[in-house]
Amino acid sequence: MKGKLIVIEGLDGSGKATQTARLFDTLTAKGVNVRKVSFPNYESDSSAPLRMYLSGKFGSSPDAVNPYAASSLFAVDRFAGYKSDWGSLYDGGGTILADRYTTSNAIHQCSKLPEDKWDCFLEWLFSYEYDLMEIPAPDCVIYLRVDPEVSQELLSKRYDAHEEKKDIHERDVEYLKRSRRAADYCAKKLGWVTVECVADGKMRTIDEIAAEVAERLDGLFI
Repeated sequence: MKGKLIVIEGLDGSGKATQTARLFDTLTAKGVNVRKVSFPNYESDSSAPLRMYLSGKFGSSPDAVNPYAASSLFAVDRFAGYKSDWGSLYDGGGTILADRYTTSNAIHQCSKLPEDKWDCFLEWLFSYEYDLMEIPAPDCVIYLRVDPEVSQELLSKRYDAHEEKKDIHERDVEYLKRSRRAADYCAKKLGWVTVECVADGKMRTIDEIAAEVAERLDGLFI
């Protein structure tokens, strides 16, 4: 019996790790057999090529690596995690809660392409990872929607104003704006659960967002 895969998705600085942890606690309290995972898995050898990409070893701009090549770097990391780590729990009926997944490739790599190429890319991406690589497809994607300007403020706080610590995605504001447009498109096309995280130009509280995430998920799987 296959398990369930729930993904928390959003732009850099949208609070994915925080909300994943909060949802994990909520599910655990309800007695759900749940495991929390995060992608990329920077502690795994499988992430070495994508760490090179994000640090600028293949070019200082995200556009230096085409979306198909970049997607493959991230896909291999997910495949390695599924086969060597969390796959047994999922295949045994457990629930996997993922901070990012294939859906991040959809957001960040679509943004490198003209909009009229997005559907073709998404078709390739999901077939590549779910059909050919045979990793699980998500049962539900929670999209934390944040304005790029707000996410930049949060990232700067995370790195204590040391901008050089940002990876090539995080430091490129125009790229993040393009990714936001791609994320909105994917959320609508693919039926993601969208949670608005900004109100009146400011980030909502962690508790407010966590409560909405739990409410939107309640009745679907728990």
